[in-house]
Amino acid sequence: REHALLAFTLGVKQLIVGVNKMDNTEPPYSEKRFNEISKEIGTYVKKVGYNPKAVAIVPISGWHGDNMLEESSNMKWYKGWSVESKTTTDKEPKEYKASGKTLYEALDAVQQPKRPVTLALRLPLQDVYKIGGIGTVPVGRVE
Repeated sequence: REHALLAFTLGVKQLIVGVNKMDNTEPPYSEKRFNEISKEIGTYVKKVGYNPKAVAIVPISGWHGDNMLEESSNMKWYKGWSVESKTTTDKEPKEYKASGKTLYEALDAVQQPKRPVTLALRLPLQDVYKIGGIGTVPVGRVE
């Protein structure tokens, strides 16, 4: 929950949610438990500010590698994820749709954000450290 709120606050536009430990549900790889978690995630990301239709929710098992790179035979009930959003790369917004079954495909479907290359260089400061013998060190990122 905190990760979604923090990501939205920091300006992350696209989100992928991996529901891990599906092998540890009761019964293992439970569709009912995944649907319950997906519904809860959908309401929460909407509350945070994301469009739930633009968030891919993928059931995975990191321990066994299910639905990470290849479709899992343990989750035959899983029909796949699909996202719908506006493109962020063009001047005119266009509809963007993607779908798949694995976490790899979800990562591959992330759109590259448009960089403001025509604007002035921005250096937002996160913190300033005063280090003895070195001096003042600003910490931040280049935009």
